[in-house]
Amino acid sequence: MRSRTVKLGLAPSLLCGVLLAGLVGGCAEGDPPEPQGSEVPAAMTLCTEPRPQICTQEYLPVCAQLKDGSERTYATGCVACADAEVVGHRPGACEEKPAASRVDPPL
Repeated sequence: MRSRTVKLGLAPSLLCGVLLAGLVGGCAEGDPPEPQGSEVPAAMTLCTEPRPQICTQEYLPVCAQLKDGSERTYATGCVACADAEVVGHRPGACEEKPAASRVDPPL
């Protein structure tokens, strides 16, 4: 009995690409809920449910806006959105706010 070898060429990689695109595209379906009681800048990426459970270990800092309106720098958008207190994030680390200069009261 002779065996035949079938060359699939690009078919497996094409199939993997289509499946990967479907999985990634499925993560952002639907309109994300608008945060309540806070203003969202136009360049901000809103976090959606379900929140990420696993993120890659890399450093591409984002400035995240928390539900209370404060900001915090996270290593990546994934890490930011894994925190339930985060509404959304924008690229880059948050700006350092200068500490209030201490003024001694007059004597």
